Amino acid sequence: MKEKTVEELKQMMDTGEDFQLIDVREPHEYEICHLNGLLIPMGDIPDNIDKIARDKPVIIHCRSGARSGRVCQFLEENYGFTNLYNLQGGILAWADKIDNTLPKY
Repeated sequence: MKEKTVEELKQMMDTGEDFQLIDVREPHEYEICHLNGLLIPMGDIPDNIDKIARDKPVIIHCRSGARSGRVCQFLEENYGFTNLYNLQGGILAWADKIDNTLPKY
């Protein structure tokens, strides 16, 4: 499984790189804090395969990186995705290293 660090994601955002960011947390978690990614809760991924890009990098994140890692593995093994990256440390790492104003939960 390929991964991106929060620093790499920040650089991608800052340079306007074309990528898709998917948040696989639950709606109540998204309400606490988010990175403006497309919210597709982990359990809803199988019903939303058509919303996941295949023609550009897709960075998938959750709170700590565990759920998003499982989603990346699931999509690669079952749907043949080759353009997925798990965000190392999830939104907690983003709050620690990029934006310490984000609430941690």
